Amino acid sequence: MEIFQFEKLIAWKKAKELALAIYPLIAKFPQHEQYALSSQIKRAVISIPSNIAEGSGRASMKEKNHFLEIAFGSLTETYCQLLIATELGYIAADELESVQPLFKEVARLISGLRNSYSPKP
Repeated sequence: MEIFQFEKLIAWKKAKELALAIYPLIAKFPQHEQYALSSQIKRAVISIPSNIAEGSGRASMKEKNHFLEIAFGSLTETYCQLLIATELGYIAADELESVQPLFKEVARLISGLRNSYSPKP
């Protein structure tokens, strides 16, 4: 049962799916990264669906777009950190490749949502 409007948004659903896909990758990180890179990735990836949800609850289109911009920034931050984790050998290149389509889809959906909130001429 849906309680809030954001639960109907495909962008939120896919961003949540991305977060759930990233957590198992992070679980493989070495123990010494538990409070460093893995913690930062967790915060960034959770920020994506969280900001989509928060923005959907705002009244003004300006505020809605502001939170979508934060969500998009968190999306790119997460991907950047996973690239670094791959180069450090914490995750395999094919594991990163397996989530790339989801990153692209979430980026496209956030952009589409932002466009739908933008004023029409």
